[in-house]
This record gives sequence, C-alpha cells and structure tokens, in this order.
Amino acid sequence: MMRAGDNILDEIVSRVSSQLQKKKRDLSWRDLESLSGFELPVRPFRKSLISDELSVIAELKKASPVKGVIRENFNPLELARAYEEAGASALSVLTEPDFFQGDLENLEKLSSKVSIPLLRKDFIIDPYQVKEAKAYGADAVLIIVTITSGSQLEELIHAGRELGIDLLIECYSQDDLERLDWKQVEILGVNNRNLKSFKVELHRGIDLLNQAPDHLVKVSESGLSTPDDLQLLSKEGIDAALIGEFLMQQNNPGYALQTLLNKARQNESE
Repeated sequence: MMRAGDNILDEIVSRVSSQLQKKKRDLSWRDLESLSGFELPVRPFRKSLISDELSVIAELKKASPVKGVIRENFNPLELARAYEEAGASALSVLTEPDFFQGDLENLEKLSSKVSIPLLRKDFIIDPYQVKEAKAYGADAVLIIVTITSGSQLEELIHAGRELGIDLLIECYSQDDLERLDWKQVEILGVNNRNLKSFKVELHRGIDLLNQAPDHLVKVSESGLSTPDDLQLLSKEGIDAALIGEFLMQQNNPGYALQTLLNKARQNESE
C-alpha cells in the first residue's frame, strides 16, 4: 500500500509499460483477433449513458494503491449482476493487476453474462491495449489524458475508432482539457480526485466538464457517495457518474446502488 503523497501514477505507468513488452511477445497484435471476445458485437457504451436521468457506471474495484484491499469478498459476476439489476447503465472493470488487483479475465467472464456495456478501466498507453480490451470482451476503454504525451493520445483515439470501440477520455486538470481536439472526443470524463492531494473536489470536476461542448457525453468520476452528489451532477447537466469505492465498501453493493439512485431521483422530484 502506498502513501497518497507518493507519485503513484508514474510508478503504475512504468510497471504497465514494462509488462506490455512481455505481453506483445506472448500474444501478438494479430493473435489478439483469435481470442473469444474479439468477434463479439460491441454494445453501445456511449448510447447507454444518454438518458433523461443521471446514468451510473458502477465499478468493480477490489483494491487501490492507497487504500489496499477495499473488498475482500470480491465476486465479479455476482457484483455485476447485482449492479445490472439495481439500474446501472454500464460497468467499469478494473484490469490492472499489481496496484488494483484487477484482471482481464474478469472482462472475459462478464462479457457474455451481462447485457449492459463493459468499460475496461486501466492505464492505457498503447493501441495494443485497446485491441486487447476488445479481444477480452470490453465495449469501451478508459483513456487517461495525463499519462499520454506526444502523439500517443491521437494514436489511442484512432485505434478505438478503427476497432469500433467507444473511448471514455478522462481528464484531471485544465491542462488535460486544453490538449483535447473536441472533434475527436465523444465521451469526456473528469476525475474529481486531485492527483497531488488525493482529495475529492466535486465542484472542480463539474467546472471542467462544463467547459466541454454540449454534444459530448459528460461523466463525473471518483468520490461520489450521496444522493446530494448525484442530484448536483444532474442539476449541472452531467450525463453520468462513475461510482466505485463507495459501493465496494457496502455489505450489499447492488442494494446500495439502488438506494442511492432512488433517493437521488426522489429528492430531484420534490
């Protein structure tokens, strides 16, 4: 487990980069097409988030580098089905193994067992990983702008388009936002967590999202846990909320999600 002040992001990306070279040796770019998920129809992730009410992307997250294990009793299929029944519009599946105890196999297991779209959440730095996500059954991939440089972001977006897979482009800061070509982005996420302090700043996230063109699907990520949080997002015109840690800490995550949604919508109608 790491301290919040450590440069966690750099260490994770460095580890991912070194492991990527081995992956490419073990399974080539072309070999990915032989995996079971590659030919599956891609479910429309972006479309699933467009609704008259705030949508929720429910996250399957066993651990984090700062908090360690968040949920000991981690059964991805059980959780996924509970989230789907509770009203989640999509699922976010952590696949980074060393810091988040994620697994690509979880994507493969869930892809044929749930009907809502699956987002691969990882530290994506190479088009290979976008194709890998599709090959394991993902319908969308998270791209973190701040860990890309040079033409990297453009190459990842191009890979997503070529493979017919949706991309959730995640920003942390104003600098990230200013790097984007809005013509290339369809779904924008802002992480409410400050990477330096690791404090959640919901209003900062909303301010960044509201700078984006209206046609984008806007997603608020991290630190969301109350009906008031969701009501505020809805009031500000945000389309979706990605909720992970709060739900993972509950005895019954599916019931917790259902309760959260019901209370938020009840408050909104009053």
